[in-house]
Amino acid sequence: MDVAIQSALILFITFLVQLGIGIPISISIGISTLITGLSALPADLAIFSIVQNMIGGVDSFSLLAVPLFVLAGNIMNNGGIARRLVDFSKVIAGRLPGYLAHTNVLGNMLFGSLSGSAVASAAAIGGTMAPIQKDEGYEASFAAAVNIASSPTGMLIPPSGVLILYSLVSGGVSISALFIAGYIPGILMGLATMVIAYIYAKKKNYPVADRVSFKEGIGSFFRAIPSLMLIVVVIGGIVFGVFTATEGAGIAVVYTLGLSLLYKSLRWKDIREILLKTGVTTGIIMFLVAASSAMSYVMAFTGIPQAISTGIMSVSENPIIILLIMNITLLIVGTFMDLTPAVLIFTPIFLPIATQLGLHPVHFGIVLVFNLCIGIMTPPVGSVLFIGCSVAEVSIEKVIKPLIPFFIALIGILLLLTYVPAISLFLPRLFGLI
Repeated sequence: MDVAIQSALILFITFLVQLGIGIPISISIGISTLITGLSALPADLAIFSIVQNMIGGVDSFSLLAVPLFVLAGNIMNNGGIARRLVDFSKVIAGRLPGYLAHTNVLGNMLFGSLSGSAVASAAAIGGTMAPIQKDEGYEASFAAAVNIASSPTGMLIPPSGVLILYSLVSGGVSISALFIAGYIPGILMGLATMVIAYIYAKKKNYPVADRVSFKEGIGSFFRAIPSLMLIVVVIGGIVFGVFTATEGAGIAVVYTLGLSLLYKSLRWKDIREILLKTGVTTGIIMFLVAASSAMSYVMAFTGIPQAISTGIMSVSENPIIILLIMNITLLIVGTFMDLTPAVLIFTPIFLPIATQLGLHPVHFGIVLVFNLCIGIMTPPVGSVLFIGCSVAEVSIEKVIKPLIPFFIALIGILLLLTYVPAISLFLPRLFGLI
């Protein structure tokens, strides 16, 4: 048997078996990598190479942006910023049928873009909106579905820690270009969710809000400005080269901390818990990055990506079919694997195929992340699905049916992004980033 095929079977079978018996994904990656490495290299060389690549994988200045953005997101999640963004979103969406659903979507787009976390957005915005929607007679399953479907927009609208990880594992694709490229796909995800919510609201005859006076609207806007300025400061600084993504993340931490203290919605004693939570999350992410870096090395050494590439290319020479196969694979992967490890594992496998087909690495990165964003809202391992159901106090079984139209709409957007690269690449080209 070919070495690459044998190594691929050992790697993926051991990995899937461990996932099946409940071993944490980071440990599963490490053990399956070690077993595969030992099957292809002498024991001393395999262990040395794996450890070396694990250390090298996290020894990156750019990667320091991830824990800083996580910290900024945790501060925002505890700092009362969500309430002001919800009030501002309600002014924008108030005259639409089912305005609270649209407010939820806009709130997720704004808060998600600030925090960079779909889970934090689902908890903060969904937790704020769920009791309000319940009081106004919205079905809990529908409210949860809207929150779940729109929460991942923040993974595309920058700043996004996942896009930073993709930049790292892809070999240095421009973070600035990825950030700017995420805007249109992220907005399309939000708009698609709003269209489905609008159709459902019209069918159920959900009400519009009372007309807001000009004075109240302006007041909501000005109260939201300090929060919204974070996007301008951080993304503007990164895109125009004023500072790096890591420095921008540090600025985001200082800005959100100062803003939360100014709002008097964050107490000093809360900071200890926030730092502890950030430390735990950072430890998980860093170990995932380290283990995935070692896995990437073992896969490259044994020729697994090339073997997979050859196998996929042998199915068809038609780029449309090959991209469809990649999308289907990633959608399936997303149902049982969280977004971060999936990006770390499948980027080195699929990126060479994508570039061979002529896809720009920035375009492929957006398609990859969009795919996996759909995955985190699907059972059985959808983290956003669980959080969304929890804050709405509704069972997963009741949410699946109202989620189906959202899935269909988002898969339609995914195919559009896949086959029309200009959607992702228009803004980076406009700003001269690619």
